[in-house]
Amino acid sequence: MTGVSEQELLERAARIRLVIFDIDGVLTDGRLFFDQAGQEYKGFHSRDGLGIKLLRKSGVETAVISGRYSASVEKRMDSLGVNHIYQGYQDKLPALEALCRELQLEPDQIAHVGDDLLDVPVLRRVGLAVGVSDSHPCILPYLHWLTPHPGGAGAARDVCDLVMKAQGTLDRILASHT
Repeated sequence: MTGVSEQELLERAARIRLVIFDIDGVLTDGRLFFDQAGQEYKGFHSRDGLGIKLLRKSGVETAVISGRYSASVEKRMDSLGVNHIYQGYQDKLPALEALCRELQLEPDQIAHVGDDLLDVPVLRRVGLAVGVSDSHPCILPYLHWLTPHPGGAGAARDVCDLVMKAQGTLDRILASHT
């Protein structure tokens, strides 16, 4: 389905220095919750959060680019130590370009994890294009890998583990917590 062999997938993942996550549908299950006052709430999976922390500990930077703005995203990313937060970007390419400049990276050193149409321009540019298992079919032709888990339910952890495995840091990072 993804068009790359396991060997190529691991080679691509080994070059990654930054993983960018979409929010709705990737770090959440895509559902939006609002109270009577219009306050938005999101649910994040703790396993994804730990994966992001472990990935950062391994030396790989993380960022989020979202088409929507939510204060809950700011709070959650702050708790995970994610410093590169781009919200309200219907066109995600300017955020990708800003990250490349700021972190002095080439696109082939970047992974992007998406789930729908707004992610396609970035997925087409990066070195590792990942979709969550319940991604919209429109992005499937642009992916190198599809996670085993759906968005908001461990998909981000799948990506973090893949990158750390490819870079030879997963066992050391996991052992440091046992």
